[in-house]
Amino acid sequence: MTLWLIIFAVLMFIISGIYFVYKSAKKFNLSSEQLEKIKKRNRELDEEENKD
Repeated sequence: MTLWLIIFAVLMFIISGIYFVYKSAKKFNLSSEQLEKIKKRNRELDEEENKD
């Protein structure tokens, strides 16, 4: 009986940790201008990597 309680407690601990991380993950609300700047910078970095 004690073994089952320990297994249950460990599983609940793991599941609650995963759930907490999932709920605390914030989504970025970027404007179209910010998104375009990010895409431009990524293209520049890709071009720079391809030169090397």
